[in-house]
Amino acid sequence: MLAEEEKYALWRITLLVIMKIQRIDDLAVFLHTVEAGSFSAAARQLNLAPAVASASIKRLEEQLGARLFERTTRRLRLSEAGERYLPHARAAFQALRDAEQALEADATTLTGTLRLTLPSNLARSHLLDWLENYLARQPGIRMELQVSDRVADLYQQPIDLAVRYGQPEDSSFVALPLAPDNRRVLCASPEYLQRYGAPATVADLRQHNCLCFRLGEAVHDRWRFAAPEPISLRVHGDRVSDDGDTVRRWALRGQGIAYKSYLDIAQHLASGELVRLLPEVTGEPSPLMLLVINRRRLNPALRQLAGEMAAFCQGL
Repeated sequence: MLAEEEKYALWRITLLVIMKIQRIDDLAVFLHTVEAGSFSAAARQLNLAPAVASASIKRLEEQLGARLFERTTRRLRLSEAGERYLPHARAAFQALRDAEQALEADATTLTGTLRLTLPSNLARSHLLDWLENYLARQPGIRMELQVSDRVADLYQQPIDLAVRYGQPEDSSFVALPLAPDNRRVLCASPEYLQRYGAPATVADLRQHNCLCFRLGEAVHDRWRFAAPEPISLRVHGDRVSDDGDTVRRWALRGQGIAYKSYLDIAQHLASGELVRLLPEVTGEPSPLMLLVINRRRLNPALRQLAGEMAAFCQGL
């Protein structure tokens, strides 16, 4: 009878562990770290960057409100809390793996919560409407959406997919191209051009009010162009924002010249609300990518989502 009571107690605590875990990957990193004796060794076994493994343990400890490892310069060992947590973590991991395997046959259909982060301008111009149409065909998805130009920390935040401009700096990410040939283009409203005229050369931008974007602490006031010859020019203006959509709205209101991703303003160029400037000049590359933090997450359903989103973006 006691054995049955012990099994029930273990099952109950295991269920609580499962309910507190946001990512099964974090449990995997914890268990591999226990076996391997270090974050770096666990990362190698799981084919992860060491920073990813360390962030997983940190996230797990924050979720549990307890330190799982005692760290010194020479060794890494389980804390008292980690020792108590270990058997339940093993049972929880196995239960979650069993659940995942039970759903593998349905891997071509997205279900559950999809956590997605999008850049502000592209989201409001195009992707929010596209996602509504996509979700109408995927009734099993609950979406958590972050719309921001701040670069989300995919190690620390519970995000499944990130749509970003530019090549990822971290080579451990899986990067699926959505619009690999996208570039930045110069643009202004007809109202602005009527008042101030259009620049005849890149150098003429120094005489215009240029609308700049801030990412973190860096203001993107050095605009680079690839052809007919590489050139880099520092511009000036009376408006700076860390929100790309705000820069777009300023341009539409005739406040200055913007240097935007073509995808962000394609509809305004087509309608005539914005005019492309110096079309003979090739702008800076701005490839659009869909990032996945872990290759194991990249099931057929996510590849299908990426393919549909890529077809949409390339058709703009």
